[in-house]
Amino acid sequence: MAYISPWLIGFLVLTLYPFAASLFYSFTDYSMVRGPQWTGLQNYVGIFAKDPDFYKSLKATAVYVAIAVPGKLAFALLVALVLSLPVRGISLFRTVYYLPSILGGSIAVSVLWRFLFMRDGLVNRALASASVPPVDWLGDPKLALFTIALLPIWEFGSSMIIFLAGLKQVPKELYEAARADGSSRIGMFFHITLPMITPVILFNLVMQTIGAFQQFTAAFVITGGGPVKSTYVYGLMLYDNAFHYFKMGYASALSWILFLILMTVTYVLMKLSGRWTYYEDGGGRL
Repeated sequence: MAYISPWLIGFLVLTLYPFAASLFYSFTDYSMVRGPQWTGLQNYVGIFAKDPDFYKSLKATAVYVAIAVPGKLAFALLVALVLSLPVRGISLFRTVYYLPSILGGSIAVSVLWRFLFMRDGLVNRALASASVPPVDWLGDPKLALFTIALLPIWEFGSSMIIFLAGLKQVPKELYEAARADGSSRIGMFFHITLPMITPVILFNLVMQTIGAFQQFTAAFVITGGGPVKSTYVYGLMLYDNAFHYFKMGYASALSWILFLILMTVTYVLMKLSGRWTYYEDGGGRL
């Protein structure tokens, strides 16, 4: 018992207690300047029936997830395929390509992203050199969400490392047999590589989807939720209610709704994975 006591104390104090406390606070009117007052389901009723920002934030978050997650996974897999080639000095390139993942979620890189895509930023200057008129990347409601969704695609390093590990586990004998049968590289990718790394794809899909639903930094730093709340993602709404309006009970209710959404999305992904995920032991269906 003594050996696990540090972990157990940390789990009880830093995980279980906040988890249970937030559930209790979600049924109260709690503003941090006064004690929580029990209100029952009032917070949840207010969120679903009286708060138009809730549905705007859900829509913005869903669009963000639909852009960021597939883009990030596709780009990470592409880079992993390149970095799996037997080239001299490839370890150095793997390290270099992993760096954006370390820096991508930081405030500094979000600020850099904002300067890149502002009206007189580097991106518009590059377009001007090609005689293309400037684009209002961050001021146009139709483009702002797409622009901030590009940032997590850029920080593909963690997914790339996992894909790279999965590619290393594909038996070389399968490729040798395919070459003997005259298969092309594209054919081997779709008929050997992809099926063999589907468990890795599933893992990355679930983890990146959970992370994307909790996005906060990019929207907060780059656009502040604008223009006209087109980038007002769920994490930003939760933050505003907790630390701008000091509605901790309301924010706790929002966090539990997000938790249930993530549980539901994860369950659906895992349930559907049996249709396309391949395991060597023949399993895959839940």
